[in-house]
Amino acid sequence: MKKILLVFFYLSSFWIFSQNCTYKISGTVVDFHDGTIIDNATIQIKSTNKFAISDRKGNFVINNVCVGKITIVISHIGCKTSEKTINIDSDYQGKFLLEHHSEELEEVSVFGKTNTKKVESISETLLSKKVLDNYSAASLGDALKEIAGVSSINTGNAIVKPMINGMHSSRIIVMNNGVRLQDQEWGIEHAPNIDLNSAESVSVIKGAGALAFGSDAIGGVVLLNPKNPVRIDSLFGNTITGFQTNGNGYNLATSLHKTFKKGYYVDVNATYKRFGDFKAPDYYLTNTGSESYAFAINAGFKTFETGWNVFISSISNEIGILRASHIGGIQDLVNALNSQQPLIQNDFSYTIDNPKQEVSHWIAKVNYFKRFEKLGKLTLQYDFQENQRLEYDRRIGDNRFIPAVDLNLQTHSATADFLFDAKDSWAIQSGGLFRFQKNVANPATGVRRLIPDYQKTDVGVYTTIKHEFSENWLFDAGLRYDFNFYGVKKFYQTSRWNALGYDVLFPDLVIQDLGTQLLTNPELNFHNFAISLGAKRTLSDENSLLFNYTMATRPPNIAELFSDGLHHSAARIELGSLTLNSENSNRFSVSFLRENSSSKWQIDTYVNAIQDYIFIAPNGTEQTIRGAFPKWEYRQTDAVLLGFDINFQKEFSENWGYSLNSSYIYAQDSENKIPIIDMPPFQMRNSISYKNTDWHGFSSTLISEFVGRQNRFPDFNFNQFIAETNTTVLVDISTPPNAYHLFHINNTMNFDWGKHSKIQVSLNINNLLNTFYRNYLNRLRFFADDLGRNFQLQIKINY
Repeated sequence: MKKILLVFFYLSSFWIFSQNCTYKISGTVVDFHDGTIIDNATIQIKSTNKFAISDRKGNFVINNVCVGKITIVISHIGCKTSEKTINIDSDYQGKFLLEHHSEELEEVSVFGKTNTKKVESISETLLSKKVLDNYSAASLGDALKEIAGVSSINTGNAIVKPMINGMHSSRIIVMNNGVRLQDQEWGIEHAPNIDLNSAESVSVIKGAGALAFGSDAIGGVVLLNPKNPVRIDSLFGNTITGFQTNGNGYNLATSLHKTFKKGYYVDVNATYKRFGDFKAPDYYLTNTGSESYAFAINAGFKTFETGWNVFISSISNEIGILRASHIGGIQDLVNALNSQQPLIQNDFSYTIDNPKQEVSHWIAKVNYFKRFEKLGKLTLQYDFQENQRLEYDRRIGDNRFIPAVDLNLQTHSATADFLFDAKDSWAIQSGGLFRFQKNVANPATGVRRLIPDYQKTDVGVYTTIKHEFSENWLFDAGLRYDFNFYGVKKFYQTSRWNALGYDVLFPDLVIQDLGTQLLTNPELNFHNFAISLGAKRTLSDENSLLFNYTMATRPPNIAELFSDGLHHSAARIELGSLTLNSENSNRFSVSFLRENSSSKWQIDTYVNAIQDYIFIAPNGTEQTIRGAFPKWEYRQTDAVLLGFDINFQKEFSENWGYSLNSSYIYAQDSENKIPIIDMPPFQMRNSISYKNTDWHGFSSTLISEFVGRQNRFPDFNFNQFIAETNTTVLVDISTPPNAYHLFHINNTMNFDWGKHSKIQVSLNINNLLNTFYRNYLNRLRFFADDLGRNFQLQIKINY
C-alpha cells in the first residue's frame, strides 16, 4: 500500500510540474461608459494569489498563467466588481470594462422613515421596505401619508386615493414596476389597484418634472420599485401575518426570492386580506368589509451589459360601501346630514352586500435592456393591462345581481428609451411611447351607462438633459410632447343634449337620431406640451437648494368629458362637459435640504398656477325615477395653489429620536375669487421614538396627528324643496367638519429563530384615545364618523 501511494504522489507531482504555466495575461482597464482609462484597478485570477494593479495608463500584466479556463476578477474603489471568464492556451491580451459611475440616484438614509434622493432638481422622497411592511394590511394611499405634503381623498377607509399637494386622480401617475397604471383612475372612489407587499420601496416625485413618465402628471409621480436582484446564488423570503380588532381583520403576505450568480432571478409574492365591518368609536359601520387577493411574479436576467424582465401581477378586490351612504333621494341626504350617526346600523358581519365594488386588475410586462460601450443604455418595453370594474347598486329582485356599472378597460403600451451617459458630467435620455386603450361599457346593466365606449390612442416623445457643471452646480432640463386621441360612441338624451347647447355647438357629432336619444361619435384630439428646467446648488456638505420650473398640460379625462348619469357608488348624478379644454400648469418650486449624521431638514415650497383647472362641484339636484339626487358637474376655472411641506428628523442619542411632518396649501379660484373645493387643510404629524438594541431590538414610537379645520372652502350649498314634508330646506354639503387630534403608538421587537431566521413582532394602536372625528376629504363624512380605536398585531418572519 505504501508503494502504491508513493507512485501516485510521484505521478501527480509530475503532472503538476509539467503543466504549462508560461503564458501571460495583459490588457487595459477602461470605463464602460466613455472609454476613459482606470488606474489602480485590481485584476486577479479568481481563487489564486496572482494579481496585478493597473498603471496610470490602465495597463497591467499577469505572468506565469497556466493553461485552462480561468476567471478574471476586476475591481476598483467606487466601481461595480466585474468578472470575465477566458480560455488560456496562449498569451491573452484584451480590454476589461468597469462601470465607473452608478446610474442610480444617490440615497441618503438617516434614522427616520423617509429618505431623500438628492441628485435631481425636483424633490423625490422614498419609503423603504421597512416602512412599507408596517402597511402590509393597508393601502398605497395610507402608506404615502408618511410623506409631508401627501394626503388622501377617501371613500371610507378602504378606498384611499393619494393626493400630492392638492392634486389627485388623473393628475398623478402611478408606476408599478415600470408600468403606468391604467385602472379607471378618474373616479374619486377608484383607489389604485396596488399590492404594497410586492414593492421593495415607493418613491414620490412632487410636481410634473419627471417628464419621462408623462406630461399630464401635474400633481406628481408615485413609483413602486421592485427588489433589485443581486448576482449571487441565494434563496430567501419573508412572511407577514397580521390581525386587527377594528374590522376583525386578518392578512397574510408572503414572498420568495431566488437569485443566481449568472444573473437570473425570480421573485414571487402573494397576499390575502379580509376585513369585516369597521367600527367608529361607538357603532359599527355597516357593510364596510373588504376582501382582497393579489399575486405577482417578477423574473428575469440582469447583468451590467444586458438583461430582460417579465412581470405578471393580478389583484382582485371586493369592497363594501357604507350602507348608510346609499341614499334613495335628496330627503335621505338631508336626513343623513342632520343625524349624528348613520341612519342604518347593524351588528358586525363579514358579509359584503350591495352597494359594493368588485375590481380586478391584470398586468403583463416584458422589458429588455442593452448597454452599448461608450454610448449608453437602450430599454424596450411592452405591457398589457386589463381592468374590470363592477359597481353594484341597491336593487331589487334579480337585478341585485347585475352591476349598475360594468366597465372593461384594456391597455397596450410600448415604450423605447435611450440613456446617453458616456460622459460623467452629462446624461441625456430620450424616448417614445405608443399606447392604445379600449373601454367597453356593458349595456346589459339596465341603467344608463355612466362612461361610454371609447378608444384612446396616445403617442409621446421626450428628451431630458442633466449636466453637472461643477461639484456645486447641477442643471437639468426636459421637453415632452404628447398627442391624445379619443374616439367615442355615446348615447345622449335629446333633452340633455339640447339643454347643454350641444345642438348648436356640436351638431356634426350626431350620427343617428332615435327620437328621445341621440347616438353621437365625438372624435377629440389633444396636443400636450411639457417643459422642465431645474438646478441644484450645493451650499456645503450639509446644505443644498433645489430649484425647478415645470410647464405641463393635462387633457380632460373620459369622465370629465362624458360622465352622464347616476354614479351609484357615489350616490350622485355626475355630468361631464364636451367644452372642457386641457389644463395648463405652471409650477415653480424651491426646496432646502440640510442633512448631517444626526438630523435632517427638508422644506419644500411651491406655487402652481393652473389655467383651465378642472373640478367637480355640486349644482342643486336632478329628478330621476328613484327620486331627486344631488347633481355634480365638471367645470373649469383658473386656479392658484401655493404651499409648503416640512420634514424634520432628529436623533438625540442612540436611543431617542424625533420627527415632524407638516404641510399647508392655499388654493384659490382666481377667476371667481373663491377657494377651490376639496383641498387638504393644515396638517402636522409629530412622533417621538425610543429604541434599544439590547432589548431584542425594541422600538416604540408615539405619534401625534393633528388635522386642522378647512376654513377656506367654497359655498356650494343649495335649497331644496322636500315633497314629503312640503318644506324647503338648506342642503349643507360644503361646510367642513371640525379639526381633530389623534394619537397612535407603534411597538416592535425582534427575535432570532434558528440560525438564519428572524421574527419581528409589532403591536400598534391607532386612534389610541378612541376619538370621534370626521375627515373633510372623506366622501362618507356626511354619513358617519371615521374609525375608532384599532389594535394591530403583526408578525414578520424572515427566512
